[in-house]
Amino acid sequence: MDHDPAPMLLLQPTLQMAEAFSKDRLAPMLRDTPSLTQKVKDPRARDSNNTLLHKAFPGGHITLAGANSPASLASRPIRIFLADEVDRFPLSAGTEGDPLALGGKRTNNFWNRKKVYTSTPTIKGQSRIEMAYSQSDMRRYYVPCHHCKNKQPLEWKNLRFEPLAYICAHCGAEIEENHKQAMLMAGEWVAEGEEGKVAGFHLSELYSPWRKWREIVEDFREAKKTTETLKTFINTSLGETWEEEGEQIDGHALLARREDYSGVPDDSLVLVAGIDVQDDRIEMEVAGFGLGEESWSIDYVVLSGDPGRAELWNRLEEHLLKDYSGHRVKAAGLDTGGHYTQQAYQFAKKHRFVHALKGKSVPGSPIVSRPSTTNKMNVPLYGVGTDTCKELLYSRLKINEFGPGYCHYNRERDEEYFKQLTSEKRVTKYIKGFPRFEWVKMRPRNEALDVRVYAMAALAILNPVFEAIAKNMQPKTEYDTPKPQTSLNRRRPAARKTNWATDI
Repeated sequence: MDHDPAPMLLLQPTLQMAEAFSKDRLAPMLRDTPSLTQKVKDPRARDSNNTLLHKAFPGGHITLAGANSPASLASRPIRIFLADEVDRFPLSAGTEGDPLALGGKRTNNFWNRKKVYTSTPTIKGQSRIEMAYSQSDMRRYYVPCHHCKNKQPLEWKNLRFEPLAYICAHCGAEIEENHKQAMLMAGEWVAEGEEGKVAGFHLSELYSPWRKWREIVEDFREAKKTTETLKTFINTSLGETWEEEGEQIDGHALLARREDYSGVPDDSLVLVAGIDVQDDRIEMEVAGFGLGEESWSIDYVVLSGDPGRAELWNRLEEHLLKDYSGHRVKAAGLDTGGHYTQQAYQFAKKHRFVHALKGKSVPGSPIVSRPSTTNKMNVPLYGVGTDTCKELLYSRLKINEFGPGYCHYNRERDEEYFKQLTSEKRVTKYIKGFPRFEWVKMRPRNEALDVRVYAMAALAILNPVFEAIAKNMQPKTEYDTPKPQTSLNRRRPAARKTNWATDI
């Protein structure tokens, strides 16, 4: 705006994020920078040409847009195209095509155009920023060792935790935290790729002048407790893509780690069920979940019969209402696809804790979406992001230590169960030149996987507060005894509200 004014477009993943960026980042910058305050008129002034998503200034303007909005990318000539968090862009802006390509075309009328893509990376092989960086000159910031003076990029593998020090890759000397600022000041960008027209830059949090190495190590120790938090640490703190350790889970390894438990373990706080309807049977798994969504397979039943007849649904009802060591199923997810949709709707309408589900294989979809009631029976129908559920389940199946996310199975689960549970693998396919993960069945039977996905969807709908449930289940002590009421503290009892986590 001040040094080299030009028409600019700043693209965020969504229109809502663009609005938030304008309010939280751009507006304060314009307000607090004297040279810019004079160039961009106050939005309250008449004829200011200053709106939330469009700022005009002498020699140019800046427009903020969302990658999910085709209208935001309507044809307008721009010289500088800024795309932020590109790994979170949709593959297509509506039906218009790739938003990065659409935005880039707006610069074609300028010989001195500039395009800048920035992002936290996501999944290896699916990351836009990883692909762009690999096609650049791949610059990294090299800093000198305090001892041998040789320059090197700061890498996570060279940070020793106890006692804390960075180990020089050249001389092996220990570099302490108090030398980091001097190292940063004496550093330089070094291109590790082929020279070309594209400059690419990579930095991790190890370089941050606002973050101490000790704090980053503490974050890592906390993050490695679960696969999901470790993935976030790898992406955001190290600035690296997350690489899955194999595309398919080994069912034999899961079979070997079965446990000797019966009934409902004490750490299991909520029971949910997943129900799959086939042409000649209904299959159901009851799973228990506890703190950190640690899970236990409690029961698995296969009910043979004709789903078109009431008799089979009556048997399902009997199992679903069963008492499991003093626990009952609080929520169930019922697949409504296939040939018996109306029967499934009728069953869900009869039992309010049974939720009608419809799977949708769309990358990035939430585990469950808001229900619709457009069917003839007005039954709330929840969309299930099956890809998201399977990714989450497979990441948890890789956890080898008891605790948050770990999946327990008792010896009643046989080899066929684990073959079905691990019957799909995720493969990378390229659609219009862009990588996309898809789940492919490796064998015909996969019901064990499906019913666990439906159980996870039921848990998401129930949305229990595990900490509160655990606290309520603790035995009362003498200190928990309520004080006797007197005329001074007696109050009219409030109307009781249904707690979906405990009262169903």
